[in-house]
Amino acid sequence: MDSSFLGIDEVAEVPAVAVVVDVMRAFTVAAWAFERGAEKIVLAGSLDEALALKARRPGWVALKDGAAAPGFDAVNSPGLLRDVDLGGRTVVQKTTAGTVGALAVKDAPLVLCAGFVVAGATARLLRDRGCGSVTYVVTGEDGRAEEDLACAQYIAGRAAGDGTAADAYLRRAAGSRAAAELAQGVREGAHPDDVALCLELDRFSFAMVASQEDSLTVLRPVAVPAAPAAL
Repeated sequence: MDSSFLGIDEVAEVPAVAVVVDVMRAFTVAAWAFERGAEKIVLAGSLDEALALKARRPGWVALKDGAAAPGFDAVNSPGLLRDVDLGGRTVVQKTTAGTVGALAVKDAPLVLCAGFVVAGATARLLRDRGCGSVTYVVTGEDGRAEEDLACAQYIAGRAAGDGTAADAYLRRAAGSRAAAELAQGVREGAHPDDVALCLELDRFSFAMVASQEDSLTVLRPVAVPAAPAAL
């Protein structure tokens, strides 16, 4: 499997397969939203778009980075979202990096959004679909975010079936700038458990696939069962 690792601005053409990685915290939050019952997540291009989408569909839930703001129902924190009942709801998500990265490659035939919490399922889906060339979009810090790069490299190794162990990649993520800022309370709209939740390997058994639906970029979970253990 041929893998490349690019920042958002380095994506010059539409890839065949894109895995967009945002560990802290967009796609950890997205996974938790599905765990809490969300039907789908609409990825918005701006805060104004997120609010406009919610205004046209009052039952939708709007979520953003940073501190709480008028019109938004939640913030981009897994620790704050994990107890919210989202049963059957549509979530509109706008974040600084993750949603931007997904929208940058929205025309790719296959777009997956990932963090450590869905890493194994993401790798299995790539293998199951026989993906030969995969572009990993490292969304944080202009493609240099250590937590995102570590997660992308881990998924790539798992997808290639090379028996990649997670420990070193999780340590890199735990030592990242994003982890430090979350732990120190630098980032607004955070919970003390956010770092630990973002580093919870394979918490969920689904991958997250983004596709175009009625001119919107919509993220949905796709169950990817683990292979049965060898006898």
